[in-house]
Amino acid sequence: MNGTGQNHAARAARQFFLNLVVGVAVLALPTQYLFGASCSVVKHGPPSEADKAFLAADYAKAENLYKADLAAHPGNVDASSGLVRALLGEQKLADAADALKTALDAAPKTAEGGPASAPLLTLLGEVKFAQGDLWEVEPIVVASYKQDPCNPRTRFLFARISQATSRYATARQQLNLAHQFDPADAEIRQAWIATLPLKQQITEEEAFLSSPEAQDDNTQKGGHVWLDSLKKQDAAPVKACRLASGGPSTDIPFIRLLGFSGPGWGADKMRSFGLEVQLNAGKARLQIDSKTSGITVFRSVAERVGLKRLSDAPAAGDPNMKAYTAYADSIHIGGLEFQNCAVTVLDAPRMFDDGDGTIGMDTFSQFLITLDYPMRKVLLAPLPVKAGETAPGAPTLLSSSAVPADPPLGDRYTAPEMKDWTQFYHFGTSMLLPAAVNGDKVKLFVIDAGTSDTTLSTSIALDMPNVHEKATGGPGPGGKVYFVDDATFNFAHMSQKVVGPNAADTSMQSKAAGTQISGGIGWGVLKMLTLHIDYRDGLIKFDYVPDRGYKFE
Repeated sequence: MNGTGQNHAARAARQFFLNLVVGVAVLALPTQYLFGASCSVVKHGPPSEADKAFLAADYAKAENLYKADLAAHPGNVDASSGLVRALLGEQKLADAADALKTALDAAPKTAEGGPASAPLLTLLGEVKFAQGDLWEVEPIVVASYKQDPCNPRTRFLFARISQATSRYATARQQLNLAHQFDPADAEIRQAWIATLPLKQQITEEEAFLSSPEAQDDNTQKGGHVWLDSLKKQDAAPVKACRLASGGPSTDIPFIRLLGFSGPGWGADKMRSFGLEVQLNAGKARLQIDSKTSGITVFRSVAERVGLKRLSDAPAAGDPNMKAYTAYADSIHIGGLEFQNCAVTVLDAPRMFDDGDGTIGMDTFSQFLITLDYPMRKVLLAPLPVKAGETAPGAPTLLSSSAVPADPPLGDRYTAPEMKDWTQFYHFGTSMLLPAAVNGDKVKLFVIDAGTSDTTLSTSIALDMPNVHEKATGGPGPGGKVYFVDDATFNFAHMSQKVVGPNAADTSMQSKAAGTQISGGIGWGVLKMLTLHIDYRDGLIKFDYVPDRGYKFE
């Protein structure tokens, strides 16, 4: 591990962070750009056949219909926008970029040579967002605002990038404005509904499912599943998870979790790190994870410790897995005790489990978290008090509820003592960290504390000169699996050479996040580091001290 990063890749990473700071500074917008008080509501005509296909998420059909529209009406901005968004829906990022370039080349230009079209500028920002070039989005948003502060899609894009960068108050404000300007835009409307209080979510989702924009089978099916989940949450008794004793800080030692007990699975080798947590009067061994949310246990464990079943709940990332929400009367973690807290229960264990479930690190999002891998422990401490605010109340654990936080979260804050921390992008439960690989263009990698592997996306691996085929029958192109001899990762002022990283298909992760994910950084790399995480403000810091710790392997 090289903490100095004095090489080409490190310089590329530093240049990225400089560009990021400049992009954020550019966004110091005048009040008229932020609020647009004189904007009118967008009036839509009847949807075209291409629009209907797009609303039904039949993106391939929409692509062909938009192409036909453009052939009949070259330069039509609405058809160009529809085509690009349909291609993004199909995850054809290169084709979307090509279609956008064609539209930009044909569009009128400003005196400076840029496109004189707020819709096309915003579309450029959406393509950059999908490509994973998140740091390029905000200057595009600013340019689009200056041309048309009333464009609802620009507001929506601003809300998306603000949410990803932990500016939750700004995201909610801009999403409200986007919905005010265009309440008929189905994508904006669905995102807006998700921010509302629970009862209002139910009312608005019922209204949406009755609207002309939501009559296709896919929207109806998915919408009613979500609506049913909301109604079950609303009917459940309210439980307030609270800190009952201990704090404000605690240390929690790691435990080792071994591999699946079947032959050939490395049952005697450490698979991951975990924490021992007491649920009611029973103990559970939970795998440390940074891609899942809250506490999840298996049904056998829930029944053993007497968790109280509340309602069915979807299993994150696995629609075929049965799950439900339950409450623990008490949860002891380290020196802290919490009472009346929600837990997700999975119907059956997944493979290779020498453990009872998972504990996402965002469970502790109301604390300042230190994952001290060398000393094999988690440390929890109070978050820094925001400027101008009084000390917050007692922290609690993240609830498994999907209802928005109450009160809503504010915008990120960087305390003076955290000025050298690195911003990460927050997408659902994932932390996406910008990293340069072998000095090339900066990409987004998920911090994956739940696996030892550090991976590259298949597309990146295949572009590297030292890539090799590993085996056949795998998920790669043509059923092949690939790995590279080595790759040097530069992230957050760190430089680390990783030997033999595998290629992995990241398309499903990228589709779920809405941005291109280029791999994952696992605890095989992280185990040499101490991670400090501030979920509230989207900040992370890595420390490396040679020859420190390593209590066990």
